[in-house]
Amino acid sequence: MTPTDSSRGEMLLAIFKYKHSLTRLQDGGWYHIPVDRAPKSFKDTKWLCFYQGKIFEQDSYRAQFYGEIARRDIVPYRELFPNQMESKKGDAPYYRIYLKKLECLPKPILSLRPRRLSFVPTTPKKFHNAEQINDLFNDSELEDLLWEQLKKLDIKAERQWILPVQKVNYQLDFALFCNDGFIDVETDGDTYHIRKDRAARDNIRNNAMAKMGWKVLRFTTHQVQEEMQSYCIPEISDTIKRLGNLSDDGLVSRVFLKDGNKVVQQLSMFESPAEYKTSHAPKNKNLDSGAALNLEN
Repeated sequence: MTPTDSSRGEMLLAIFKYKHSLTRLQDGGWYHIPVDRAPKSFKDTKWLCFYQGKIFEQDSYRAQFYGEIARRDIVPYRELFPNQMESKKGDAPYYRIYLKKLECLPKPILSLRPRRLSFVPTTPKKFHNAEQINDLFNDSELEDLLWEQLKKLDIKAERQWILPVQKVNYQLDFALFCNDGFIDVETDGDTYHIRKDRAARDNIRNNAMAKMGWKVLRFTTHQVQEEMQSYCIPEISDTIKRLGNLSDDGLVSRVFLKDGNKVVQQLSMFESPAEYKTSHAPKNKNLDSGAALNLEN
């Protein structure tokens, strides 16, 4: 597939919840999604790609399999799995999605931190250009502008991070993890200031997050578009310094090995040494040991 400019949601990052979800797709050619959990953009989705969670062990926290949708239909759960015992969700409607072909990227898209994901609408162009999972998010142009600047400055952040606080799941535009606290960076669009109810809700949200050590930074459309270098980036950088700089704790460990004069990263437990991909290793680590080291992108 050749990357093209495309609209939000033309590709959907779905989840392999279990290893047999991948096996079923490989053998049977289909994947399933509960109708009531499918994102609104799914009606326009032409491609699926898949995120592998913790259950995949050495091959976890990455996306590498994808395919073009051949057809989809809606069937009850019991038709998907006729050999299973009858359950309450037997009548629940599910999308059964058949792919034309299951393909695999030569280099997987990795997540820097272990994270759970729900469905992520994205585009084929973003998928094929992505270096990490954070590159796939396609929620707003403001977020994309700020994300590109953070990457250029090697400021490691997680996009659309889910934070459980007092039985409420808050979705953060950008989460930054520091040694002495955490930073939530929000890009507030033009409609933010029109809705009067937002102020009261955000006060509750900010106070709850402050109790957990989170500092909230908010930037307007004008600030992101016109004052990125003069205000947004300095504000983020100063806050990082006040919180003891960025922390590497919690980054996903990846295996690095010494191969002659190169440092190579094993991207899959099934790769042979000849298939390792060249990567940059963390500084001040014992590369000869072959131990699991934190990935620095």
